[in-house]
Amino acid sequence: MPDLVDATKRLLVGRPMRSDRLGHTLLPKRVALPVFASDALSSVAYAPDEILLTLSIAGLASYALSPWVGLAVVVVMATVVTSYRQTVRAYPSGGGDYEVATVNLGPKAGLTVASALLCDYVLTVAVSISSGAQYLATLVPALKEHEAQVAIGLVVLLTLLNLRGVRESGLLFAIPVYVFMAAIGLTAMVGFAQQLGGSLRPAESAGFTLAAEPGFDEGLVGVAGAFLVMRAFSSGCAALTGVEAISNGVPAFRPPKSRNAATTLFLLGGIAIFMMLSMLSLARATGVVYVEDPHTQLLQDGVPVGEGYQQDPVIGQIAQTVFHAVPVVFYVVVAATGLILVLAANTAFNGFPVLGSILARDGFLPRQLHTRGDRLAFSNGIVTLALAAIVLIWVFDASVTRLIQLYIVGVFISFTMSQLGMVRHWTSALRTEADPRERTRMLRSRAVNAFGLGLTGVVLVVVLLTKFTHGAWITLALMALLFVTMRSIRRHYDRVADELTIDDADVARALPSRVHAIVLVSKVHKPTMRALAYARATRPSTLEAITVGVDPGEVETLRTAWDDAAIPVALTVLASPYREITRPVLEYVRSIRRESPRDLVVVYIPEYVVGRWWEQLLHNQSALRLKGRLLFTPGVVVASVPWQLDSARSAAGISGWDEPAPGVWIDRAGRDDEVPRG
Repeated sequence: MPDLVDATKRLLVGRPMRSDRLGHTLLPKRVALPVFASDALSSVAYAPDEILLTLSIAGLASYALSPWVGLAVVVVMATVVTSYRQTVRAYPSGGGDYEVATVNLGPKAGLTVASALLCDYVLTVAVSISSGAQYLATLVPALKEHEAQVAIGLVVLLTLLNLRGVRESGLLFAIPVYVFMAAIGLTAMVGFAQQLGGSLRPAESAGFTLAAEPGFDEGLVGVAGAFLVMRAFSSGCAALTGVEAISNGVPAFRPPKSRNAATTLFLLGGIAIFMMLSMLSLARATGVVYVEDPHTQLLQDGVPVGEGYQQDPVIGQIAQTVFHAVPVVFYVVVAATGLILVLAANTAFNGFPVLGSILARDGFLPRQLHTRGDRLAFSNGIVTLALAAIVLIWVFDASVTRLIQLYIVGVFISFTMSQLGMVRHWTSALRTEADPRERTRMLRSRAVNAFGLGLTGVVLVVVLLTKFTHGAWITLALMALLFVTMRSIRRHYDRVADELTIDDADVARALPSRVHAIVLVSKVHKPTMRALAYARATRPSTLEAITVGVDPGEVETLRTAWDDAAIPVALTVLASPYREITRPVLEYVRSIRRESPRDLVVVYIPEYVVGRWWEQLLHNQSALRLKGRLLFTPGVVVASVPWQLDSARSAAGISGWDEPAPGVWIDRAGRDDEVPRG
């Protein structure tokens, strides 16, 4: 069965890659652009839709403001892109907004930003995939009313592609992204040429009338009109999502990392701005009408069009109008747009796992998210993101209009706090910088970030005012839940670390002896000391401690702690070029069995005993996998050496429990016996 599982895994994600090949997975700019910028570029496919949909509440006359709303969004995008170019130069480690906020504003601010970004990444996948499913339904009418199932299938497919590794998935995605850019560019140039030549036809929906909803009979006037324009602006700001992903993904760029990331950001901003303004201008020129419920809101001769009318997205209507004489180009544009919306989620599949790894390293998420898989991708983070996105797609039935209301809030919270952190960063750096040229550069960067802080702060207020009751409160609630959960995980890890810290008495238990056993070691702490002592108590012929060398830094730390504790037992480090724990131990044990087939090998595995179900998710995962494989090895006995954490003792109703010596049993009355009594 394990062989079948391994063969299936190899078929789906490919062969494992050695750790020393990590440098070969770094991305050049031409690949990094589609990998990290596909989300922001793809927003051209739904940001104009959301602007027109919101303005349609006030009737067709309100569409005259759509280019101006788009221009306001473009100003914000240019500001954010310029601000993040300062961030990637100052913080190239990949922490992005989380690192900026943590270093300059404190851990709580950093955790707030992390919560916002994690929610935003999940929503990026849900919104992009759902929108892509809608475009696919435009090409294949049979998929209508089945968008949720299609979207879930696309998430699964995208997950498998990303599990193959960042570089490999990036190469797969590069061609479709560039095809989309070319398709939108061609649509814009041909459309503008037709407009200048007077041959641009009206869109199919241009012949419909649209009655304003109650309260907007006189158009965009008064407080209600201003509020509606702000709501359209906040919906259009969906175009900014994904910009922050590059700041989180700087380590994935080829050297010079910061410069290449800044260049990619510049290209992203320029291309996205051109496409956004082009589509809004052509939508206005062709008279595109786009509403939430076309069956009742669109009128023809004063009568609703009814269920028989199928409303296409804005880009689909524009492409159909511009390329009416060349239908094949229309299908290429729509297909490329639908595909880019699916691939846009790849931005989140690159950003979420990296951020999750950093948070896990800092103790705020389960440690399984910190390590890379055998394809050098953060596999656990990729799977976690996919599952969360599938839940959202299913709950909201792949409705982009409903999901978009949850969007934007998180990203602008991270934008605003990041800009505040960068202002403080430059202010602090200026206090110690004496070089006039460098001070001038820092002052210029601080001015850029200060302007970005002001602008993103204003947009955040607008987004909260216009979207809170429409679903943004759900995002805020999820952020609060994530914040509390991550702080709880960190407190748990800190408490366990304090509990497992060794003292002189713990070291003394590992006395020299001729004991034959293999003790697995990950750290020098109390469970390790107990495992060594229990192995000695069994009187084997030899005693040996082994560890698996996955991370050179951690191995060196372990060796130092081992020597400092003066443990009189040899420590053997097993090489693991593919970062596996189980296989090197199995091969080592089997080699002992081959040399001495009549000998019995006893493997002692320290294991935590926990009192709460959720703590089991945070501990013992490697031990469980290893025990499962060792049990199938002939001539090998696996001994789990339990260490009861305080939560387990509390759950058992035991307090003040003194740790027994190896081989001695203590009953509840405190009597010492060599064996348990009946």
